[in-house]
Amino acid sequence: MGAIARAAANNITTSGVFTSSAIANSSVTGITVLANASDGITLISSQTASNSASLSFTSGITSTYKAYKFVFSKIHARTDGALFQFNLSTDSGSNYNVTKTTTFFQAYHDEGDTFASLDYRTDCDLAQSTGFQRLNNSGGDVSDENIAGSLTLFNPASTTYVKHFIATTIENHSSNYPNNVFVAGYGNTTSACNAIQFKMDSGNMDGTIYLYGIK
Repeated sequence: MGAIARAAANNITTSGVFTSSAIANSSVTGITVLANASDGITLISSQTASNSASLSFTSGITSTYKAYKFVFSKIHARTDGALFQFNLSTDSGSNYNVTKTTTFFQAYHDEGDTFASLDYRTDCDLAQSTGFQRLNNSGGDVSDENIAGSLTLFNPASTTYVKHFIATTIENHSSNYPNNVFVAGYGNTTSACNAIQFKMDSGNMDGTIYLYGIK
């Protein structure tokens, strides 16, 4: 029996549980190769809006990762009822006008427990449109109201396939109820998408957006 096996065996109780002495924090001497922690999800960059018109990511979206995830934290509308939205670019942010076809549905429940629903919103989806896609229904501008969620963009560097995306957000609706929005679709282009912009349809916003790469 080798030294490592003997050490492990000596630190197992009769119930098959490792004792505290089996684990040392000071060093890992028996392992010669460690897996690369960045092989999973890697933070690439983040941007913070402070009464800003928009946030644009014009770098970091390359062929390095097969998927990119944008995480929204404390996105606050400065205008009551504003729509948080996004668009893609194939020219590094000179234009945000990729043709998109999308779906949009939502679930909501008011604070007074008087109404709740799950519905598809045909007025919120896009059909071969170059316009911005909304990611919420109606953002409240009260000081404690905000939007949180994420958007995942798949294979943006592909020059063969369209660019699928899936997003979900939770917001404090301007009429004071939680509203969970689900959006999915694709950018109908075989050109590589290398930039993305987020903004409100009216007024400015606060909050932080994190960009992660997923292998």
